[in-house]
This record gives sequence, structure tokens and C-alpha cells, in this order.
Amino acid sequence: MTFWNIVGIFFWTYVFIAYLFALFTVIGDIFRDHTMHGVVKAIWIFFLVFVPFLTVLVYIIARGRGLATRSAERSHAPQFQEDSYTRPVAATSPSQHIADAKALLDAGTITQPEFEQLKQHAMSTLGTGPSSVQ
Repeated sequence: MTFWNIVGIFFWTYVFIAYLFALFTVIGDIFRDHTMHGVVKAIWIFFLVFVPFLTVLVYIIARGRGLATRSAERSHAPQFQEDSYTRPVAATSPSQHIADAKALLDAGTITQPEFEQLKQHAMSTLGTGPSSVQ
């Protein structure tokens, strides 16, 4: 084997792997696109099976902007879900935590020592120690 044969093998391996990434991205986008009807999806898949390289190129050219938009939406969705869960919880003040614990104590859900523990924890998040709790 010559040096150029080895370079050629690496080059074609890289092209093949890049093609596989593009192919799986297109297949995934076809099935995740809710605006595309089932018949159109079947036609795209049919052509991906019988004329794969050309179909990937046509799909990326014809629907590349939508593919990028859907991909960006999917990548931001977990962060949005996490933020929508943590913001209301993190936004409550220590006094709100104590009020919630007091409501639980009044309802009989927790005991007095559990209430004191929750109260102490809420006050520690405020930066004051248990000695300043009256």
C-alpha cells in the first residue's frame, strides 16, 4: 500500500461516515416532522432506500431550513422544561416555605419537630441562624 492509498481510504471512510450522519439526521427529521403527511413521508423513505445519496442531498436542499429549525427547537426543549419546573420552586422565599410548613403543621400532616426542622432549613437559606428565629 502506498501513502496515497491510505489517504484515499481515510478520505472515503470520512465521506461514508459523514453520509451516514446525514442519512440518519434526515430519517429522524422525516419522522419528527408533524407538518408532513404520511404519504409524503413514505415517498421520502422510498427514495432514501432506492436512491439514498441523491435523496439526502435533495432533502437537505429542499427542507434544510425546516430541519435546522426543528433541530434547534428539540435542543432547547429540555432546558425550557427544566426552567419551567425550577423557576417557581426557586422563586419562593424562606417566609413562604415557613408558611407552607405551618399550613402542613396545622393540617396535621407533619409534627412539631418536623416543622421546626423545616423552619430551621428555611432560615438557613436566608442566611440567618436558628438563634435569630423567634
